[in-house]
Amino acid sequence: MRMINWFRKSITCLFLPVVIVILMTACNGDNSTSTVEATEPARTAAAQTAAPHPLPTPGNDDAQFYWWNERVFYEIFVRSFLDSDGDGNGDFAGMIEKMDFLNTGEPSPDENLGVGGVWLMPIFPSPSYHGYDVTDYYDVNPDYGTMEDFKRFLDQAHERDVKVIIDMVLNHTSSQHPWFIESQDPDSPYRDWYIWSETNPGTIGPWGQDVWHKGATGYYYGVFWGGMPDLNYRNPDVVEEMKEVLRFWLEDVGVDGFRIDGARYILEEDEELADTDANHQFFEELRTHVKHINPEALLLGEVWTSNFAVKQYLEGGELDLAFDFDLAGAFMNSAASGRADRALNQLGFSLKLFPPGQFAPFLTNHDMERVMSQLGEDWDKAKNAATLLLTSPGVPFIYYGEEIGMVGRKPDEKIRTPLQWSDEMHAGFTTGFPWISVNPDYPEKNVAGQSEDPESLLSFYGALIELRNRHEALKTGDTYLIKSEAPAVYAILRVSGDEILMVIVNLSRDPVSDYRLSLLDGPLGGSYQVVPLFGEGEFTELTSTQQGGFNEYQPLMTLPPNARFILQLK
Repeated sequence: MRMINWFRKSITCLFLPVVIVILMTACNGDNSTSTVEATEPARTAAAQTAAPHPLPTPGNDDAQFYWWNERVFYEIFVRSFLDSDGDGNGDFAGMIEKMDFLNTGEPSPDENLGVGGVWLMPIFPSPSYHGYDVTDYYDVNPDYGTMEDFKRFLDQAHERDVKVIIDMVLNHTSSQHPWFIESQDPDSPYRDWYIWSETNPGTIGPWGQDVWHKGATGYYYGVFWGGMPDLNYRNPDVVEEMKEVLRFWLEDVGVDGFRIDGARYILEEDEELADTDANHQFFEELRTHVKHINPEALLLGEVWTSNFAVKQYLEGGELDLAFDFDLAGAFMNSAASGRADRALNQLGFSLKLFPPGQFAPFLTNHDMERVMSQLGEDWDKAKNAATLLLTSPGVPFIYYGEEIGMVGRKPDEKIRTPLQWSDEMHAGFTTGFPWISVNPDYPEKNVAGQSEDPESLLSFYGALIELRNRHEALKTGDTYLIKSEAPAVYAILRVSGDEILMVIVNLSRDPVSDYRLSLLDGPLGGSYQVVPLFGEGEFTELTSTQQGGFNEYQPLMTLPPNARFILQLK
């Protein structure tokens, strides 16, 4: 696959010195809205006015970065990735076969996507196609292969320096799990492994759902649905058992960490069902346990709510990383609307709320309608969204298939369809009959076809990932938000050591001439030549102000429609 560097870009961030009001939408099935004001810079570096090119002063001298900050992650639904044996289900052998698509382990960026981390949706035995209702935490789904097959996949990934984290479903099991089946006997020692009541308490769940379900011997609690009864983490036996599960996967199997599903809902307190004090205490204990086994293991949380609640899990030292649902919504909103303010404002809030770099931006995941479907199958908007994501601070995650523009709307099965590898029957996913039909657009939209097209969305993703992998400023650099006079222009500054990169995106389908860029306070000093790393053009020299920023700078007289630039200031 020829991922060629035909387009380049640059990302940046200083907070706008104005009052910013944002509507942030998040929640696990419901919609909650927060309105916040911000009146000071997200991150202000000390101004420098001495030498022509002083080293930029970092905004976070005490910032800590980890192996995950160096990588772009890729989310895989194993059942839909590649079927190696013709039974219609993707499997571990299929993932091994296509490892070179993700990363060859070689420095050449032209032959692979270049991701450095993989997140696998649940791989445990389960009665459901998706796997989020587990029946055995110590084995793998036989549809996907054997434990030895999985370990071979791990070996292949690690040989390429690709880290692998797995979805860990701690909150609940399947109603078909032997523990739950035993718990239906009131005299069983497993009775207290779940939350049972003789009568229906009538509690309403976080998104208005019934959370008490009638069983054979009473009512049991399950926040998601009756097929997923919640475990009772007030029982120390449950806590110890699930700690052993984590030890098994880290130590005996060798995974690099976990994505914790439904992390908000582990421990309830009376009518409070999410984000309780007990929930936070649980994760403090869990983190201590995990880090004792492997200090480098990643704990990534799905905390699907407002970032003001999410930050408690990060600042409190409970999780290493959490998904930024508010920022995902903002990126998609700006890409769809052609207005930059939502993305810039939300990025500013994320920078203020989270420890430097310890949040995970994304566009969509397996619970959301796909990027292309949300953007009306507009390829330019999809490229704009990818640019916002892959030049963002934090640890970016890509949902499989977004890199080729796959479509998918609810129900959930339709957003988890097989990856479209080629224009062959069933999109090259299987020689049999797929577990669910592939999208009908696969003859025109597939990996094989886009790999040879330097203008394709796949090549675009590959070029951006390759650029991010090569430039520390894009991975861990400080971020400054840049103000533009044009509503369609998104601009940020990314700074690391002596490297300064500016990212500019015209989110509009129209050219923009009056888009003057300004940075009130920043890390600059003197005059800079402006060299494109992504995109093409002859760019005007930039001269900084005494405050280390710049006023009314226009690198080009006119930004072309959907222009995307990463510029290096030298």
